[in-house]
Amino acid sequence: MDFGFNSLKMKSLFTQYLKHWILLILMAFFAIAAPGFLSVAGMKNLAVYTAIPLILALGQTFVIISGGIDLSVGAILGLCGVVSALILKEIWILTESAALSISIGMLCGLFFGTMIGVLNGAIIAKLKVPAFVVTLGMLGICRGATYVLSSGHSIIQLPPSLGQAGNYQIFGIMPVSVFIAILLALLSYFILSKTRLGRYTYSIGGNRQASLRAGVPVDRYVIKIYALSGFMAAFAGILVLARFATGSPLAGMNDELDSIAAVVIGGASLFGGVGSISGTVIGALIIGVLLVGLVILNVPAYWQMIVVGGILIIAVFIDNMRHRRQS
Repeated sequence: MDFGFNSLKMKSLFTQYLKHWILLILMAFFAIAAPGFLSVAGMKNLAVYTAIPLILALGQTFVIISGGIDLSVGAILGLCGVVSALILKEIWILTESAALSISIGMLCGLFFGTMIGVLNGAIIAKLKVPAFVVTLGMLGICRGATYVLSSGHSIIQLPPSLGQAGNYQIFGIMPVSVFIAILLALLSYFILSKTRLGRYTYSIGGNRQASLRAGVPVDRYVIKIYALSGFMAAFAGILVLARFATGSPLAGMNDELDSIAAVVIGGASLFGGVGSISGTVIGALIIGVLLVGLVILNVPAYWQMIVVGGILIIAVFIDNMRHRRQS
């Protein structure tokens, strides 16, 4: 009897920490197969590469836990980067003040992305249009608007200090984008675990009708959740803009796939009500390790997309089986 109990306990622990084991196995594999992967430069590249998808995935975590999905985050990233670039370029030309132009440009980008999130949430909550349809349509609108505003060309000749700020090293070792991603992850953890928004996010995803009967203003919080996702996407777009000092209409292309994959691999359920920020961080690291390792091994980019897509399908299949067992 004790042996059976211990076996069940070990199996439960293995399942609970499966994503951690996957991350360790992948890192061990690439440490052997890809020379330089575990070097200081390699780890820094991994952190930089993971930072932007992680920020997108943080907002996506709230959406998926609430029982929704946001397919527009990559397109919002690209659009807000271009909008910020256009605005700060015009102010830079008029005032020749780098600080003023960068500040206003970034604030406008953040506001714009948040408002797109609000619009997504309002259509979903008030008009009862499925989140998949709304955010897929918004993906097309934002991507098209990005090309219209940029005429299909990158926005260049921006203040030199923008690139300097975007590539600044905290304490000489930590890229600023990684530092910001860590701060946003900690903030997201606090919001999800310690605030009313976090509690209602789980409640709405777990049982929407029960939340309504309990007096939860579901529509209002759905709008807040999608606004948060839009804000995170805009923030990611600004970091990409600052890093390359260029507003590219191609920024964020297919990043919505990585963000959803990171959240689902991290243990969140597409049925809603289940998920965590710590799981999303592990999921984003798994995606980052895979892609960086494949780059070092000179695997073509289209194979990388195939790998991520395949992993997403497997993760959703596992989530579906888990949901059936619980039901």
